[in-house]
Amino acid sequence: MERYLQPTAFFDYNQPQLKAWIEAQLQGVPEDSVEQIKALYLAVRDSVSYNPYVFQTEPKTFSASYALESGETYCIPKAVLLGAAARSIGVPSRLGLADVRNHLSSPRLIEWLRSDIFRMHGYIELYLNGRWVKATPAFNRQLCELMKVEPLDFDGLHDSVFQEYTESGQAHMEYINDHGVFVDVPHDFIVEGVRAAYGHLFNGDKAPESALPSLEEEVTKD
Repeated sequence: MERYLQPTAFFDYNQPQLKAWIEAQLQGVPEDSVEQIKALYLAVRDSVSYNPYVFQTEPKTFSASYALESGETYCIPKAVLLGAAARSIGVPSRLGLADVRNHLSSPRLIEWLRSDIFRMHGYIELYLNGRWVKATPAFNRQLCELMKVEPLDFDGLHDSVFQEYTESGQAHMEYINDHGVFVDVPHDFIVEGVRAAYGHLFNGDKAPESALPSLEEEVTKD
């Protein structure tokens, strides 16, 4: 279990700015692992905006500290940010990856990807009360409200992996392929999987910067 507590280049909770941020989120929170994780989950979910258009291949962009610094990123770095924060307080964490179909993805995002299947969707598994539980801090409250989907909560006891239905009862997301869990970010595996699915987005070794607006801006305009 010790390996799920170690800092890495991705789970870099020993980075000073990230360390200070974690401490700030836990001010006034009881010294209880579940309560602290719940506070950290909400902080990651809502203080870093979800934006899939910012995907890059550089390893540093997958790190917890980069997610915090950028203020917007996609599911994998947000999961890593929560996982790093968990490790910093002694809660083991590991990254989970899966392919999902998002029924409520924006038309522009589907056009950009040329698919409604999202390869390498990231979530985090946390070891609490003697068992692994899944948490998905990807989709911030503001985006969920714009898309009329209830934001995902996490109670530290039960898996929290997707909003299955919208407020009106429409299907939202389904998991279609599980890639397993990892003690650290499998950078090459992720990039190869994304490149295989969306080769048209790549120019040489790098995914190009998108000229599209953020997902929140896009939904607001629509």
